[in-house]
Amino acid sequence: MTRSAVILLVDDERSIQRAVEPLLRSRGYDVQTARTAREAMDAFARYQPDLLILDLGLPDADGLDVCRWVRDRSEVPILVLSARGAERDKVKALDDGADDFVTKPFGPDELLARVRSALRRVFKPEDPGTGRLEVGDLIIDFDRRRVIRDNEEIRLTPKEFELLSVLARNAGRVMTHRALLKAVWGATSVDQPEHLWVLVRQLRKKLEPDPANPRYIQSEPWVGYRLGT
Repeated sequence: MTRSAVILLVDDERSIQRAVEPLLRSRGYDVQTARTAREAMDAFARYQPDLLILDLGLPDADGLDVCRWVRDRSEVPILVLSARGAERDKVKALDDGADDFVTKPFGPDELLARVRSALRRVFKPEDPGTGRLEVGDLIIDFDRRRVIRDNEEIRLTPKEFELLSVLARNAGRVMTHRALLKAVWGATSVDQPEHLWVLVRQLRKKLEPDPANPRYIQSEPWVGYRLGT
């Protein structure tokens, strides 16, 4: 029997807690809550959640501090909830390790869709893996979710690996921005290209000998990206 996903909800607004916690519980999730950065860190260490839903405006620290703290220790998906809706705030959160960003106010259906998308890679025992692929000096091992270059492993976040995997399975083919957003974040994110821009920039820093002149992840202006072969 598959266990329930454990979700840690971190938000100091009681109205959000009262709305989101029962919503998630009604879908069978095991929900733990915290209202401060300190409580969030303690709860994260204690419960080892499968998903972190994180507000940025916490009373004792910026939520981005928690985001960075978690990302230094874990690859757990991080879904940011915030009233900060400017593009620069979204990019900053994604740069600091968040996987997705939902702007307040939000609808329950949107939130649940983002939660399902984030948890999809946590619970997928049916995925048998697809071997490995060599692209230039890169070895992409889909079964072990590893990337090797010159006999050294390149550590990628789960979202970075997902994006690379989509490009690798379509090596040499141009993947549109919308197609990549849908494949990595789900259908609700196809109009949020900043997610993709940040992730591509992060991948290039890790994979490319010269990120300014990418060899592997190549841009097709106004269209999308492709993995060079």
